Amino acid sequence: MSRAVIYEAFGGPEVLQVREVPEPHAGPGEVRVRVTAAGLNPMDWGIAARPEVAAQFGITVPSGFGYDFAGVVDEIGTGAEGFAVGERVYGGALGRAAADFVVLATPGGPTESLWHTPEGIADEVAATLPVAGMTAAAALAAIDLRSGDTVLIGGAAGGVGVFAVQLAKLAGARVIGTASQSTFEFLRQFGTEPVAYGAGLADRVRALAPGGVTAATDLFGTETAETALALGVPPERISTIAAGPNPPVGVRPTGGFDASPDATARITDAILAGEITVPIAATFPIEKIRDAVTAQAERHVHGKIVVTL
Repeated sequence: MSRAVIYEAFGGPEVLQVREVPEPHAGPGEVRVRVTAAGLNPMDWGIAARPEVAAQFGITVPSGFGYDFAGVVDEIGTGAEGFAVGERVYGGALGRAAADFVVLATPGGPTESLWHTPEGIADEVAATLPVAGMTAAAALAAIDLRSGDTVLIGGAAGGVGVFAVQLAKLAGARVIGTASQSTFEFLRQFGTEPVAYGAGLADRVRALAPGGVTAATDLFGTETAETALALGVPPERISTIAAGPNPPVGVRPTGGFDASPDATARITDAILAGEITVPIAATFPIEKIRDAVTAQAERHVHGKIVVTL
């Protein structure tokens, strides 16, 4: 037997249970990963809490939990290629990551992915990369961010935001990030100029950047996208990742699945070069999954939350 986080009804953290389940094994064309860390994302608890969101991902209850993971390949099915027993890996498995074992096809299917973990990157860090790193890369690629831009990033202190602000700085942009006052010093360490979200955002941004904003990405809702439009940013230079069913007209909805194939390699190279820092706000053992999700859902953490196994 092995452990997995399971929920049998949609709801808050209280529906999550650590269960003993039959140990899975790799079949033909598959590999099994012994998971050591699972990174949490807003979409994880959004799927578990809201059946309409789960339906968009094809998930029904009972279901496993989580997407991002890192670990070690410990079983190879016949015909599986590209990986060997003992290799460290990280990736994504929709609704299955928070478990002792994850079985994936090689190459990955539409809702799963697997990459080799570079030497020098810890599993806890690797487990934060698939959703947040890929989504940040896609959000900036969608607006063709380039050197000399002044970019407004909404939700800059969140899990995706900490990657987006650093990738934007690496691209040569000036970065203004919306956040709560309590995260301002945290953001400044990444070269971001913080600005409080909420009523009056456009006026505060004008005061910071009287020369104007040239691009924007909204990583939470639509406030930043709507502010950017009001500031005269062309809609094709504004992206959103969580705008709901009715994003502002003309802006570019995107997500991690739109990221370029080399996005993860670019991010891990930047981490190894010291150009990107991955702040881990807290780690929780799998037995504390409810506490981990509660902390993540409060959206006041500085960086990523990781569950360890």
